[in-house]
Amino acid sequence: MKGLKKKIDSVKPQFEKGGKFSKLHSVFDGFYTFLFTPNETSKSGVHIHDSNDSKRTMIMVVLALIPCCLFGMWNVGLQHALATGDPDHSLFHLFFYGFWAVLPQILTAYIVGLGIEFVVAQLRGHEIQEGFLVSGILIPMICPVSTPCWMLAVAVAFAVIFAKEVFGGTGYNFLNVALVTRAFLFFAYPSQMSGDNVFVSLGGANAVDGYSGATPLGQLAASTTGQVEVLGVTGDPLSYADMFFGFYPGSWGETSTFCILIGLVILLATGIASWRIVLSGIVGGFFMSLLAHNFATPLYPVTYLTPLEQLSLGGFAFAIVFMATDPVTACRTNIGKYIYGFLIGAVAIIIRCYNTGYPEGAMLAVLLMNCFASLIDYCVVNSNINRRLKRAIVKN
Repeated sequence: MKGLKKKIDSVKPQFEKGGKFSKLHSVFDGFYTFLFTPNETSKSGVHIHDSNDSKRTMIMVVLALIPCCLFGMWNVGLQHALATGDPDHSLFHLFFYGFWAVLPQILTAYIVGLGIEFVVAQLRGHEIQEGFLVSGILIPMICPVSTPCWMLAVAVAFAVIFAKEVFGGTGYNFLNVALVTRAFLFFAYPSQMSGDNVFVSLGGANAVDGYSGATPLGQLAASTTGQVEVLGVTGDPLSYADMFFGFYPGSWGETSTFCILIGLVILLATGIASWRIVLSGIVGGFFMSLLAHNFATPLYPVTYLTPLEQLSLGGFAFAIVFMATDPVTACRTNIGKYIYGFLIGAVAIIIRCYNTGYPEGAMLAVLLMNCFASLIDYCVVNSNINRRLKRAIVKN
């Protein structure tokens, strides 16, 4: 690494102001600071120096996502094998089938998203930010495995440009970029984002009898017969262990609550995620699930799920841990975080249970509360100010 750094340092002046390639300074600086720690120091004012910069923060989030990512790839292979009757259930066969199935989506998200960010940074003469390191892996993880790459490219471009760059780039967006991408796909291409086949990669093979690739929540929402249990791709009922560990069809990165909890431990241990948002989100989801379950009727078959099943299925846990805790789009005040998280959990279950046209409510719940995060903080801050003013007046 020392030899590589020495070589890069030797050409660095050519990318500085007045150099031959000065117009590409932002691109060079982005690669340089990704590979090595910058050697610049503060020259004026008072500054607090900390080793935990934004790159390290983003990398820790990516590390927290690895358990979900690895399991998701394996589960893609497993669902394919179960649906097509493939007798080879070996670990490596299933994993590498899923790996090659999702790799084009990962590459598409990063190439398109980072490409746009590089161009915008170069045009503005700004430094290239690291925010898309996380968004680039989150986007394919919350999309169906059969999402066409061209469709994903269009959605990523829309989200990066209109939900991020027009507001100033990383740190200025008020909506979660990954969820905006998913929402664009859902509303722009609804037929390709829903149905029995989009969540299971069939690879051109014929499915076995009883195959259903619809997600568990999708099955219950579409049921007109009062179905009270969810089925796997072979038609057999799913146990709670299957739901918790993620052995069912769904967006490939968000099915395993167990792997999500591993990522949560990493985020909490490093201080990146807010435990207030996570705790209040779980409480809000559990409370609303309890109400919906106790007042279930044949009109709303999804409410036959118990609160624990509601929290384990679909993208609820993934949204609470990795989306709701995004420090840019979430509330900043402590009280605001409790309100923000609780409402995300409650609204997600409300959408699930009482809107059968859209069985998964986590995405819309987070995006909705992103819009209200600043208002919640504003109300909390002004409430504190007014309370202290009244206290000061009484003392005087």
